Amino acid sequence: MIDNKYSLGIDIGGTNTVFGLIDSDGHIIKKDSILTNSNNPPRSLFEKIFNTIKKWEIELDNSDIVRDIGVGVPNGNYFTGMVVSPPNMGKDWDELNLCSLIKTFKNVPVSITNDANAAALGEKYYGVAKSMNDVVIITLGSGLGSGIIVNNNMVYGHDGFAGELGHLSIDPEGRECGCGRRGCLEMYVSAKGLNYTAREYRQEYPDNKFLQSIDAQNVDGKLFDDAFDDGEKIVIDIYKYTGHMLGIGLAQIATILSPEAFVFYGGLSNAKHRILDFAKDSMNDSLLSFQKNKIKILLSELPDGEAGILGASCLNTLRN
Repeated sequence: MIDNKYSLGIDIGGTNTVFGLIDSDGHIIKKDSILTNSNNPPRSLFEKIFNTIKKWEIELDNSDIVRDIGVGVPNGNYFTGMVVSPPNMGKDWDELNLCSLIKTFKNVPVSITNDANAAALGEKYYGVAKSMNDVVIITLGSGLGSGIIVNNNMVYGHDGFAGELGHLSIDPEGRECGCGRRGCLEMYVSAKGLNYTAREYRQEYPDNKFLQSIDAQNVDGKLFDDAFDDGEKIVIDIYKYTGHMLGIGLAQIATILSPEAFVFYGGLSNAKHRILDFAKDSMNDSLLSFQKNKIKILLSELPDGEAGILGASCLNTLRN
């Protein structure tokens, strides 16, 4: 049977927004991306999205193409449809009733969730976690986001904000986080964390030519990966430290949840084994004896930008 209506999955990030039409089998029929420009009113973003939808309706010769809409957005609340204090987003996004706004463009069922939860659902239903009942998906971007699946269900908590693993403190006297606390995992394992570590190492090793040649405010991950592969010791040390701190956090999470696997998705995960091998060793060193070497560390196999829209497209079906 060929669908003539599709779920519209939208993945909103601080920089880019990806959206697409997805059929009931998880095939992406149409996909596009635009700049979020989050300092502009949120309505302007959705005007652009729905202008594209109108073009797709013409191309597919169907003026009623959208069955429902799911959105992953920073600090989106599945229960209330509100966006609350989203990081790296403009002030107009705070306390925004996003479901109500979207319904002014398309009066169909609308559900939202946190962007990391959307990516987790994408991995659970269409990615490497498809056969797993208990899994934690971690997104590594400018910060560290996560989605927790227990017994095949997304964990939202009583208020919709469960799973902020990026703000798990792994060092109570460590780096100060934007949330106001110290030692949060994302201050060590994320783009901002890697930048922070590079600056610390550059201060500690002022004569290191490689570190003095880079922009430590905005580390080029590909440059670091290539230097690691070429045996650049200082980069190996930085990645080892990053992996070590990640492993400590994973062990804490595993002690509570005992997942079958941690699945990594997003920018910093492109470093792959260069960080994750160190993380696995550190995690196993820190785990309880009966958990050691039982929990897998996996990389997403979904193309960039697809986990979020695929997961968002599931939201209304899962709610029913």
